[in-house]
Amino acid sequence: MQRYRDGDAKAFEPLYRRHRDGVYRHLLHGCGREAIAGELFHEVWINVIRARGDWQPRARFATWLYRIAHNRLIDWWRSTTQGVEPLPEASDDEDAAPTPSALWTPQREQPDEQALNAERGQRIRAALASLPIEQRDAFLLHEEGGMSLEEIAEAAGVGRETIKSRLRYALAKLREALADV
Repeated sequence: MQRYRDGDAKAFEPLYRRHRDGVYRHLLHGCGREAIAGELFHEVWINVIRARGDWQPRARFATWLYRIAHNRLIDWWRSTTQGVEPLPEASDDEDAAPTPSALWTPQREQPDEQALNAERGQRIRAALASLPIEQRDAFLLHEEGGMSLEEIAEAAGVGRETIKSRLRYALAKLREALADV
C-alpha cells in the first residue's frame, strides 16, 4: 500500500487480488444480496483509491480495508429499514454468479454429495443470517478476513473485549444451530 500511495499504480493490482474475495464475501454476508454487495464492493475500492494519499501504516492494510468495508456496510444498514436480511439462497441456475455455497462445494462430486453439501451450505447461510449483525461481522472478519481480535476491534471501532464477547456468542449460536452438521 505504501508503494501505491507513493504513486506506483501497479502496486494496486496485488492488493486488490489478495483482498477482493474476502471483502466481497464479508459484504455479501452482511447485506444478504448480491446486487447490493456488488455496489458496496465497488464503493469500498473507490474509497481505497480516493484515500490512498492519506493512508498511513498505523495498522495492517487489511485492517484499514475492512474498516472501510465495515463502515460502508453499517452506512447501508442505517439507510435501510429492512432489519435482518437473509443471506442469498443457492441458485439452480448454472450461469448465475457464484454463491457462498459454491465456494464451499467441491466441483466434481457425486450428485448425492452435491445435494448434501448444498443442504449444508443452506444451513450455514441460515445460521449466519440468524446472528445479530455485530456478531456476524466479528465472525466473518475473523474467519474470512483472517483478522486478529485487535484488528477487528479497530475496524469496528470498539474494544477488544467487546469483539471477544461477540465472537464467543457468535460461535456458541453457530455451534448450537449446526450441532448435527
